[in-house]
Amino acid sequence: MLTSEVDFSGRLPIEGYGPGFFRVAGAIHEGPLALLPSGPEPWPGLHDVGLFLNRGGAIDVLLVGTGPEIAFLPDETRRLLEEAGLGVEAMATASACRSYNVLLAEERRVAAALIPI
Repeated sequence: MLTSEVDFSGRLPIEGYGPGFFRVAGAIHEGPLALLPSGPEPWPGLHDVGLFLNRGGAIDVLLVGTGPEIAFLPDETRRLLEEAGLGVEAMATASACRSYNVLLAEERRVAAALIPI
């Protein structure tokens, strides 16, 4: 099945990614990216999780793509997100992109915080 054959209920899946960029809805986004229920937004990186805290009521799961390799989230970052009621999963960015699309297709309330590979 092709990604274009999946119904994402109006939300935008990740169509591709590569060194330093993500492609969402045909648009190229360079650098770290937040994928929220409202759409993609530039994201400064792990030191700024306010974008996600402010939308906690619309998000159940936050997938954090940590770059080419899996990395632990800073303790303070994880604490802030979990205290806001978000389920947080850190993984390599490629895995986060695939997982995001699967959860989106399942109509889950998912968001992604992605650091490019």
